[in-house]
Amino acid sequence: MSFTIPPSPPARPNRCQLFGPGSRPELFAKMAASAADVINLDLEDSVSPADKPAARQNIIRAINEIDWGTKTLSVRINGLDTEFWYRDVVEVLEQAGDRIDLFMIPKAGNAKDIYAVDALCSAIEWAKGRQKKVGFEVIIETAAGFAHAEEIAASSPRMQAMSLGAADFAASMGMATTGIGGTQENYYMLPPKDAEGPRAPVYGDPWHGVVAAIVSACRTHGILPVDGPFGDFSDEDGYIAQARRSATMGMVGKWAIHPKQVALANDVFTPSEKAVTEAREILAAMKEAEAKGQGAAVYKGRLVDIASVRQAQVIVKQAEMIGG
Repeated sequence: MSFTIPPSPPARPNRCQLFGPGSRPELFAKMAASAADVINLDLEDSVSPADKPAARQNIIRAINEIDWGTKTLSVRINGLDTEFWYRDVVEVLEQAGDRIDLFMIPKAGNAKDIYAVDALCSAIEWAKGRQKKVGFEVIIETAAGFAHAEEIAASSPRMQAMSLGAADFAASMGMATTGIGGTQENYYMLPPKDAEGPRAPVYGDPWHGVVAAIVSACRTHGILPVDGPFGDFSDEDGYIAQARRSATMGMVGKWAIHPKQVALANDVFTPSEKAVTEAREILAAMKEAEAKGQGAAVYKGRLVDIASVRQAQVIVKQAEMIGG
């Protein structure tokens, strides 16, 4: 273990982030009543330029008037390369109450992007006497964001989460695909040509590299790594498969761009009763071994040690947080 201990991420559930356009206020109450842990009210891609001023006002009213319960409430602002983003920040922070928790910053490319939004938020908070500082979550959806993921993660004490935006990321990287996440038809390998049997394609995960970069940056700097959208909301099996890969890689949740994806994400990112029971049994076995002066134990025929304890603690802590 390094002498520098990574900080702990925010202690809140983030299994599913449900998105809704700011131009569709009739959806907001349904989103508030959903089982999503995080609600993202969107001012960016899902809102046309002409509708952005009205969408801002819709979101401000919703922040002030709707009962969001214990959900984390986030507003996705427009990109810093547009004329819209500063009005998003100014109007929301000046006109909405303290119920807003986060701003989501799209297409984050480096730490300077985060600094710009941080400086504007700080000035407004000081001017308005806001007691609650708004947090940040960012989307990695450019080649620059991929290259600078760690500096972005370390850029501000406001940082709480980092997501993958697969579609814009693919475009920025020049990837030959129009799919939003998931398996890509032409990203495959074949068995050796002299191998026995048919040469059935074996599909890889084209998002593996950027997911690993996001998880590493987040775990180093104490923020939550989150998988982004899965575009084909008619393909539940495909959504579940990508969510399970992301969970295995260390991500804590996934976006939902359709209400029926909420239950899928919650199911994948909630530890099963079997997993929690096994984790607790591992902790008990190690505690018994330590009482005997032993540094390892045998659990169900396999060796468990301090590394196993850390893995088990993650599962138990997650289950307790969700249950709480």
